[in-house]
Amino acid sequence: MPLRVIHVGMGGWGQDWEENAIPPVREVERVACVDASPDVLAAAKKRLSLPDAQCFTSLSEALSAVSADAVVITAPVGAHVPLAVEAMEAGLDVLTEKPFATSLEEAVSAVALADKLGRTLMVSQNYRFYPGPVTATSLVSSGAVGELGSVFIDFRKWGNDAAPGTNKHYEIVHPLLFDMSIHHFDLLRKVTGQEPVSVFAKTMDPPWSRFVEEASAALVIEMSGGVVASYRGSWVSNGEPTLWAGDWRLDCAEGEIYFTGRNSIAGSPDGDAVEVRRRVGGVVEKPALTKVPYVGRSGSLGEFARAIAAGVEPESSGRQNLGSLALMEAAARSAASGQVEAVNVPSV
Repeated sequence: MPLRVIHVGMGGWGQDWEENAIPPVREVERVACVDASPDVLAAAKKRLSLPDAQCFTSLSEALSAVSADAVVITAPVGAHVPLAVEAMEAGLDVLTEKPFATSLEEAVSAVALADKLGRTLMVSQNYRFYPGPVTATSLVSSGAVGELGSVFIDFRKWGNDAAPGTNKHYEIVHPLLFDMSIHHFDLLRKVTGQEPVSVFAKTMDPPWSRFVEEASAALVIEMSGGVVASYRGSWVSNGEPTLWAGDWRLDCAEGEIYFTGRNSIAGSPDGDAVEVRRRVGGVVEKPALTKVPYVGRSGSLGEFARAIAAGVEPESSGRQNLGSLALMEAAARSAASGQVEAVNVPSV
């Protein structure tokens, strides 16, 4: 039987999940849609041709009306943990969009509850499920290019066209570090196989930025195995745009691994690429990309269903995601303090 899920959060991003992320995953059946706003729900019903019997304005309504095994949360971040708690207390497993929670403390409380109730709690860090990062991770872990020494990451996008005050993205708290860089922080942990121990962050917004808080920053991140990562990210860059995963260069003992990924929001793997440049002879190799069962958000959902069926902890579980959240919060503290900040990952 497929995993029966209630989908909570039917705004623009939630509707995109309905169109692009959920349908490819054969192991899942969406049995209900929920949004607290009747207007948003009505718009989703019209656009997606949703039946009235599957549409509700609260999770509790949906729970009383349909039989379900799990909840997928694509509501705004402030609702992630409250909805997850409600679902887990009702006996359901949870997959939630990133960022996991509004704070590390809140995330820890949700993980502790999942442990207590024996529920699966997973965060959709969808960049993990693209061929480029998966292939690069395999090259690093196998030592195919020798020991990893340092990492250089660049992310460049232009998201600055709308007039001031007209784009809600301008108003997001930490629009780079929390809303975007969290993906790259999480990939850094995956690809290196190491945990962050300290970070220095410097915001450097240009005069033309229309964002209320930081839209660009430079960071130095020290990892537990001695790897040092240099990260530059910007929402207001006039440079050549990177793909969403950014441009990565991994300096290893015998050469360099380059990778990029996530060309489109919809989830196509087109654009993912990996190259290996050998130090001796300057030979450039293009290894075959690892095939993934499902790409992007569909990959998160597929991993969620697989883990529940197998009774194992999924990749990017709530517990495993605490390291990414801890780095995100420490980067924000460093940007404010001007000092190197320790990354303290709680043990749950």
